[in-house]
Parts: sequence; structure tokens; C-alpha cells
Amino acid sequence: MTSSATAPDGVTIRPVNGPDEIDLFNSLPYTINHELADDLAEHRRRPEWMWMALHGDRLLARVAWWARSGDSTPLLLDILDLDDNAEDLTDVAQALYETAAATVVPSGATPPEYGRFIPADWREDPVTYRAVRSRMAVLENTGARLTVERLRLEWRSGAGQPAPDSRLTFHPADDTDHLIALMTSALDGTLDAHSRTDLARMSAHEAAVKHYEEELATYSSPRSWWRIAKLGDSGEAVGFIVPARNAYHPVIAYLGVVPEHRGHGYVHGLLAEGTRILADEHVTHIRAATDLGNAPMASAFARAGYVNFERAINMAWH
Repeated sequence: MTSSATAPDGVTIRPVNGPDEIDLFNSLPYTINHELADDLAEHRRRPEWMWMALHGDRLLARVAWWARSGDSTPLLLDILDLDDNAEDLTDVAQALYETAAATVVPSGATPPEYGRFIPADWREDPVTYRAVRSRMAVLENTGARLTVERLRLEWRSGAGQPAPDSRLTFHPADDTDHLIALMTSALDGTLDAHSRTDLARMSAHEAAVKHYEEELATYSSPRSWWRIAKLGDSGEAVGFIVPARNAYHPVIAYLGVVPEHRGHGYVHGLLAEGTRILADEHVTHIRAATDLGNAPMASAFARAGYVNFERAINMAWH
């Protein structure tokens, strides 16, 4: 990626000088600031992936990429901030992103997707809307486009556990081939934007394998938590649920119902089982997410006691 923007006079653009500059990097507020020091220690971030635009000692803008622990290239651009209390810093942020990306993103590669957590009411609050749009505009100027807006959801221990579905029996998902076959089937008619993007480029089986290898197989939490749901009378598989713990939270990582069994409310039983498994581990909360456009899944989470505490946007280069 070639840089075309130039930093204004007096602005220095550079990566952080290691963990000692985390406090400086965090002088712009964002909801994941408290995670960054640990991310560096666990090699989910590298100093050379975390860049700042400075005027003297004052942080004007910052940008950072994230990866799974040990990855050699970043997986996600998840921090792009500018001082919203200052005069227009769009040019500074533009120069910062383009300068940093020219170093961080391998030559000729498509830049990693951008993801940002935003308040649930971001469109209604003019100040928040302006802040979100200013960041999006920087990336739009380099060819990125909004791909999806997601609901971020949380179940809290005081909410109580959702009711089980007596029609279903649950079995360990210990056969990888069987699980991938169910994942492949569940992609038929999916409302998930990332899955639909994958399906435009590869077969459903390839997309399921990609999801399994790049996400599910990376969790360090026990695979014994994963379940396949079957009908109690026939033993026919109707879907699957993957409760897990990522590097930050206990999560409902993936849930699917195969097409021939949709419309019977089995999603509620699957979600109840996944919630129960994690609740039995004495967690205080469980995180989940679903696309804003996936109304059936959002409704199922709400019925199970999950609250929408935040949203997320994703942008990508095609």
C-alpha cells in the first residue's frame, strides 16, 4: 500500500516504543484500552503494529492492528482514533493510517478488516455519530466500505438461565467431520454477512472448514463444551452450539440450525444449552454477537436474557 497523505508540519508519525508507551497510546479513550498491555504481553499485538501521530508529547491520533497470539501478520485493524476534542484532525489521521499501513500490511496484500465497537445509539447521538463517521471516512478514502453492523450481546449471571427444550438431547461434538458437515449445511440460507462473503468466494464446505480452522480450533477452552443437538425421538441432528472462552470473555462462539429443521424454535434450546454449559463454569457474564440484519437470532438472544450493550461495525477492502 502506498502512502499518499502527508502529515502536517510539526506532527510526528511513528510506532510505539514498546510497553513503556502504553499510557501515552491510551491517552485517547476507547473501550478496549485496558486490554492492550496484556495483548502486548501475550503477543496479540506488536509495538510495530501500534502507531501514533504526535505533536510534541500530545497524542493526536493512533492506529493499531491485532492478531491471534503468535501470528506473524495482523488479522484485524481494531483501533483508529483521533482526538475528538481537537480541531479537525482528519488529515492527521489519514496520514497516520496510510503511513502505518504501508509498513504493517504486506506489500500487495488486502488490508485486514476494520472492526470497531460503538455505542448502541451511535446514530441518534450527533457527537458519537460524528466520531464514528470521521474514522470511517479515513478508511473510505483508501477504498474500504462498510460490510456489516453487529449487535454485541451479554448474558449476566443475575439474569437466570433460559429454559431448556425437552425435545432435544445434547451430545459432545467430538467428531470434527460431522460437525463440519453440520456447519456446511447450516450455511444454506445464512443471514450472517461474513459467511455470505465467504460463500461468494468458495463452496459452503470450504467456508465451514475455514471457520473451523481459523476460529473454532483456536480456542483453548475445552472442546468438551461443544454440543450437537438431536431430536429425542428420532436421533436426527438439528444443529450445534459452540460455547467457548476467547482471550477476553466466555462466549457463544457459534450456533447453527440445519435448514430442514428451521422454524421449530430449536435455536432457543441450543442457546439455552450453551448458556447452561458456561454458567456451570460459574462465569459472571457471557458475550455473543449477531448481525443487525439477523432479526431471528437477535430475537433468540433477547428471549434467552442477553442484552444489547453495544454495537460493532466492520469495514473491508475488496
